[in-house]
Amino acid sequence: QVQLVESGGGLVQPGGSLRLSCAASGSIFSIYAMGWYRQAPGKQRELVATITSGGITNYADSMKGRFIISRDNAKKMVYLQMNSLKPEDTAVYYCNADITVNYQDYRRGKVEDAWGQGTLVTVSS
Repeated sequence: QVQLVESGGGLVQPGGSLRLSCAASGSIFSIYAMGWYRQAPGKQRELVATITSGGITNYADSMKGRFIISRDNAKKMVYLQMNSLKPEDTAVYYCNADITVNYQDYRRGKVEDAWGQGTLVTVSS
C-alpha cells in the first residue's frame, strides 16, 4: 500500500511564504511524475505544479514565478515552495504521484495514481 503524507500547511499573511512537503512511503518500485493540486472551498481541484522524475517542471499559469516545485528522488519526497501568497491561494493542497508498486507491475506498465490526504493553506491577514 502506498501512502503520501503532506505537511507544512498553515496560516500565513498575504505576501508571505510557506513550504509544503510530501513524503511517499509503502510498497514503491518506482515513482514517475509527482505534483501538487489544490482545491479551494466551493471550487474544483486544480493543478498547481508537476515535476517528472528527471526534474522537468510544469506550472499552472497563476503560480508561475511565485511557486517552485522540487523533489528528492532518494527520499521519495516532493516539495512546493510558495512565495508572494495571496488570499486566493487559500485551499487544501494535495500531493499526487504516479507510482509503480512492484517489478511485475513495472513490466506490465501498470501505474497507480496516488493522492495524499491534503494540507490546508490559509492566506489571511
